[in-house]
Amino acid sequence: MLWLVTGSMFALLFAALGPLIAVATVLDAARGARRDRRRAVADAAAAHDRVSAEIVRRHDAERRRRRARHPDVAAFVARDDEIWRSVPGRTGVLVIGAGEVASALRVAGGEGDADAAAIRGRAARLTGAPVVVPATAGVAIVGGPALGAAVQRALALQLCFALPPGELRIVGALRGDHAWAEQLPHRRAASGLRLALVGPDETVPPDADVVIVRQNVGAPHPPGCAVSIAADSLGSARVDYAGEVVLVELEAVGAEQAASLAGELSARAERSLGLAAGPDLPVSLADLLGAAPAARSGSLAAVIGSGGGEPVVVDLVADGPHAVVAGVTGSGKSELLITWILALCATHSTREVSFLLADFKGGTAFDALGAVPHVTGVITDLDGAGARRAIESLRAEVRWREATIAGAGARDILDPRVDLPRLVVVVDEFAALLGDHPELHAVFSDVAARGRALGVHLVLGTQRVSGVIRDSLLANCPLRMSLRVTDSADSRAVVGTDDAANLPGDTAGRGLALLRRGGDRAPLQVRIALSQPADIEAVVAGADGPSPRRPWLPALPTRIALDELRLTSHERGVLVLGLADEPERQRQRTVGVRIADRGMLVVGGPGSGKSTALAVVEAQAPASIVRIPADAEGAWDAVAALSEDPPAPGTVVLIDDLDTIPARLPHDHAHELLERLERVLRGAGESGILVVASTQRLTGATARLADLLPRRIVLPTPSRADHFAAGGDPARFAPDAPPGRGSLDGVSVQLALVTVPAVVPVAGSPGWLPRGRLTGFAARRSPAARAALAEWAQRGFRVATLDEYAADPSMIAEGFVVLTGEPDDWQRHWRVLAEARADHDLVVDASCAAELRLLTGSRSLAPYCEPGRGRAWLVSAGADPVRIALPGAEAASLPRSDVLDHP
Repeated sequence: MLWLVTGSMFALLFAALGPLIAVATVLDAARGARRDRRRAVADAAAAHDRVSAEIVRRHDAERRRRRARHPDVAAFVARDDEIWRSVPGRTGVLVIGAGEVASALRVAGGEGDADAAAIRGRAARLTGAPVVVPATAGVAIVGGPALGAAVQRALALQLCFALPPGELRIVGALRGDHAWAEQLPHRRAASGLRLALVGPDETVPPDADVVIVRQNVGAPHPPGCAVSIAADSLGSARVDYAGEVVLVELEAVGAEQAASLAGELSARAERSLGLAAGPDLPVSLADLLGAAPAARSGSLAAVIGSGGGEPVVVDLVADGPHAVVAGVTGSGKSELLITWILALCATHSTREVSFLLADFKGGTAFDALGAVPHVTGVITDLDGAGARRAIESLRAEVRWREATIAGAGARDILDPRVDLPRLVVVVDEFAALLGDHPELHAVFSDVAARGRALGVHLVLGTQRVSGVIRDSLLANCPLRMSLRVTDSADSRAVVGTDDAANLPGDTAGRGLALLRRGGDRAPLQVRIALSQPADIEAVVAGADGPSPRRPWLPALPTRIALDELRLTSHERGVLVLGLADEPERQRQRTVGVRIADRGMLVVGGPGSGKSTALAVVEAQAPASIVRIPADAEGAWDAVAALSEDPPAPGTVVLIDDLDTIPARLPHDHAHELLERLERVLRGAGESGILVVASTQRLTGATARLADLLPRRIVLPTPSRADHFAAGGDPARFAPDAPPGRGSLDGVSVQLALVTVPAVVPVAGSPGWLPRGRLTGFAARRSPAARAALAEWAQRGFRVATLDEYAADPSMIAEGFVVLTGEPDDWQRHWRVLAEARADHDLVVDASCAAELRLLTGSRSLAPYCEPGRGRAWLVSAGADPVRIALPGAEAASLPRSDVLDHP
């Protein structure tokens, strides 16, 4: 077409070259592709080489890191500083040998490339690395006797190089090939993981934590061993663990070499850990004080013993703020507390720290420390009430410190503007203290919760922890120390392991303790230092600073004069009762009662001061006083007068021995008396009077009356049951309390003393004399009746019987006549009886109380007459009966209302 159009031969030549150019292009493209492929293959190979080299380099670094973290015996021997070094991840791990393990290295890319896949596979596996298993999984070595024993020695030594005595110990019998291990210091350790070396056909100790067993070929797999090593040779052994089999190169140690290494470890322990090498050697506090670190501001660091290669220092501020010390009797708990106190006193002045010591194991543990200037006081279980009030004062100490810190504009005691010494409260036998005063647990819990910021620290020593110290208190005591305990539960509660229950109980174990701070991963074994009298003398001689503030006031005095208290009382309208003790507020104040209080009850046993309390109120009464007499007749009359005619406002009514007054009366009179008293008490507020009553017991109707008295003083009672029945707190019962010591509205008080004037007997009148021409006298034959008739006859009255009067009624015209007869006689002469009680005077002797209503016709309850005292009732012209005293009666002891004078 080009030739036809153009007619040129060049067009035909150009058309012919087209296929040639196409073929040449295809050939050139194929050549370029081959060249690019050769270049890509070369680049990939170079990249593979670079990645492989980097993998080797990183595997070498990872292998070194793993060997550094998990060294075998050869590595420990080569690096002496690695022995007993605390490295994260090393504890509890056993290196079986060197083999292939999973690598932490990961290589990505090269998908679809077989060479890249192979490289990724090589990167994921690390050869020649330590093959580790948990030490507690248990290891069983199967192989020849010589090879198996060498491997077993290597594994055991590896653990002994990694963990010091106190973190690892060897238990069980060591026989045959294991005799070399007797030289290891771990054999003498008292705490830590329990390692057992077991030979063929030997029994695995049931208490072992780590077991390395050597068994013969074909023997059954021992129980408790999750790791099996088939030791065919050192260079090729199969390790079977968790379903995975790994080929490893084993490490072996000969018997002589093992004995040499054990001796070196023993010498090392003797140099650095006096505990492991010789647990029976005592440590002197004086020697350790010289090596103790210098005291820092705001710190309470103190050296208490040796362990871990150096003196062991505990800091109540950094490690606390509170501590628990556990240990059975004889384990050295008191010595530990004394050492701790002296170590703090030796390195801190009284401006920095003071102590309150509480000894509840007999009162002698802290006696020697009483002279130390830092000690504000020593309380013992021999003074139960004093110990309780001293501990209760801690609440006031907390409030006082809060106010002092707030006043300085600070938030806690660490502020430099606060100038307060820290207060350390040390209790020996905390369980015994709570046994005597269980209510004090709340005080310690409160102090523990707030003590850190206020500088108040608790050190609680106890034989038992489980069931004694509540979790809320224990949680605030991160500093824990335990000497030997008998119960593993106590050991776990204190240090988190059973090791304290496994400490030796002989003399060598005395003073061995396990120390665990809040951040410790395992307890540290410590040999507690022993103090000497010379250490106390040195502390006393070197003390610096002023005397520390005592956190509680002196005890209440046993005798307080009322005049002294009235001088210090400035409240108007208050009748002073005594001095109140408020240890929780660190104050003692005058307390009293007001007229507006309406009533107060004083409860106490014989000689407790009940009557004195009433006398104190009586001595200060601002207005009139009504004292209910002790005798039944006087009490009846006084209560009747109060019930019928309330006294003027401001009157003080005193009732002594309220519980005995109703008991002296017959049932009807007792019931009426109590009803009247109840009305008086219910209306005391409206009437504006104050009723103060005393009683020995609250029983029956007396308890009902006691509930109407708003305030109550509980004085000493014969027993705890009586104290509780009186409304007192059983925990505050004090069998040796002095007279006048009690509680007012729950506050301890000492009542004041007042001089009571002597009672001068009042001369009485000769008794009642007839006033009319006819007087009836109903009486049975009794000395009082005969004496009255004889007296009347002597005064000129004619005494006649009812029969004589019936025969001659005109005798009254001749003079005054007294008609006498027994109740039956008067009932027979009913006309004369009716005449006598309606128009004349009828006298009924107290011996005829049963016939009184029948003879007098009165339906009201007559005044009470006490039998045998010459009492009688007089009915004048049909009026209600009144009480009179017959001639010859004990008129001197009666109120004037009992004696009706002759006109």
